[in-house]
Amino acid sequence: MAHYAYLDENNLVIDVIVGKDESELIDGLDTETYYAKGTKYTVKRTSYNAKIRGNYAGIGFTYLPLEDIFMPPKCHTEAILNSKFAKWECTNTDHDIKEIPIA
Repeated sequence: MAHYAYLDENNLVIDVIVGKDESELIDGLDTETYYAKGTKYTVKRTSYNAKIRGNYAGIGFTYLPLEDIFMPPKCHTEAILNSKFAKWECTNTDHDIKEIPIA
């Protein structure tokens, strides 16, 4: 079992589904291609344990293709992307997010 995020034209996550493991081909297609087939969306695999793509994708998250990570919405406009830890760094002291390096 694996999870897949559907992305709109702005790489915004609009849905997340449970699907087949990514090592399986479906009708001769890799899983991301298969789940995108017949839709106008791009599909990317996501994982609960954040072993791939930084964060588990949620609706409203954004996929950043250059970094190959999913990011939640910014907490504040002054937040700066830390792609190594797949998190927003913010000078607002209300944000104390544990740093977990991505693999």
